[in-house]
Amino acid sequence: MSINPKDLPTERPSSFNEKGKRNFIHPAVVKGTFRKYRNIFYLFLILIFLVVPWTQYGGEQTILLDLSHRRFVFFGHTFWAHDGPLIFFPLTLAAVGLLWVTSVWGRVWCGWACPQTVFIDSLFRRVEGWIEGDHIKRRALESAPWTMSKFGKKVLKWGIFFVMSAHIAHSFTAYFVGAKELVWITLASPTENLDLFIFVQFITLVLLFDFGWFREQFCIIMCPYGRFQSVLMGRESLAVLYDEKRGEPRRGVDDGSGDCVDCYRCVQVCPTGIDIRRGVQLECIACTACIDACNDVMKKTKKAPNLIRYASVSKEEGKKFNPFNLRSMAYLTVLGILFSTFTFILMNRKEYDFKIIRAVDSPTVFVQDQVSNHFYLNFTNQSQKPIVLTEIKLEDGSVVSPELPKELQPGDRNKIHFFAKVKKGLFKDQYKLKKKLFIDYQKGGVTYKIESEVSLLGAKN
Repeated sequence: MSINPKDLPTERPSSFNEKGKRNFIHPAVVKGTFRKYRNIFYLFLILIFLVVPWTQYGGEQTILLDLSHRRFVFFGHTFWAHDGPLIFFPLTLAAVGLLWVTSVWGRVWCGWACPQTVFIDSLFRRVEGWIEGDHIKRRALESAPWTMSKFGKKVLKWGIFFVMSAHIAHSFTAYFVGAKELVWITLASPTENLDLFIFVQFITLVLLFDFGWFREQFCIIMCPYGRFQSVLMGRESLAVLYDEKRGEPRRGVDDGSGDCVDCYRCVQVCPTGIDIRRGVQLECIACTACIDACNDVMKKTKKAPNLIRYASVSKEEGKKFNPFNLRSMAYLTVLGILFSTFTFILMNRKEYDFKIIRAVDSPTVFVQDQVSNHFYLNFTNQSQKPIVLTEIKLEDGSVVSPELPKELQPGDRNKIHFFAKVKKGLFKDQYKLKKKLFIDYQKGGVTYKIESEVSLLGAKN
């Protein structure tokens, strides 16, 4: 059942009745400045999520998180399993970035960027409105008895919901499987990739349930962000607030009372069904729908706009809004350190990784006037092109490796045996001798040289 905006309870969320059952919310369509900017931003985010996995950058999928092959591609940069520690930086940057955004703009993430809000508001509610009508008709349809017309509308709506959920699920999966491979997989029989088929269908059904039916209940019941926003927000943080001094008492339009005409338009457009005039609430996602709705009413009643607006407690007290307070500056400092460190690591990251390890089985062999040391070269190709190891050279000596030349595909790791030989006379009165080692490799027809150092073991003369 749905609830009348004028009968909102005070002791429980408006989406629950006195028995704890669901009150379905059918928010009205709203137009205005914030709605226009949200539409643009929503479109941008939808294009990123649904289009990016099907695009390429530098010959590779723009973003690919290939877990099965432990290969991760971000805008031309390829990372492998041994780069796992690097994931600390983007995850921490995202977490601290959210803390900073919340400390300055409040719950702007929920209303402007959360996939839950973006997809429901931009796609699912629009389809619902096209098929079932505005919020009044949808509310009437919900309580009406079942007829062929109602059945047809529901089937059509949920059919389109399923198609949209399936496309979102496939786009999500493309980030992990690869867009090209996913296309061929979907054209093949489901039994050939049964695990992946079941996974995609499961994600589709979860999205269908969440975006089509559960909706605001996720924000109110399951999402933890709304519950710790009070810890993240301070007196300087912006929030959607009702100007109580100006609006109260709520009476007529021209009877000398406050500016609020008690039209409940702000409640009708709220996607979580709250009355913003009761103050900041856990269910508020700062979507600004109530601001646009109230400004439209103020315009019609020839009153000043922004009876409901973005404001902060400190601003309400007459202080100037300062986004660079101590809390936000602390977050910005941490963000700067993390971003600078991450950028430095990426700029100095090499296209290869190698280690030279001494063999444990007869590492040193004496042959006539020469000393032979047995080593392993553990070489990893971290680039996006094949690398051919062509030769290993030793200062004042020679290297024998029956495995060279060796081609390594992107992401390949190989252990190559080689024997470093020098004359006994070089050791003189020492057991250990350090010499430079040169590793030659080719990539794209160009030869590169790596300089390293090895410790050779021998015997005193």
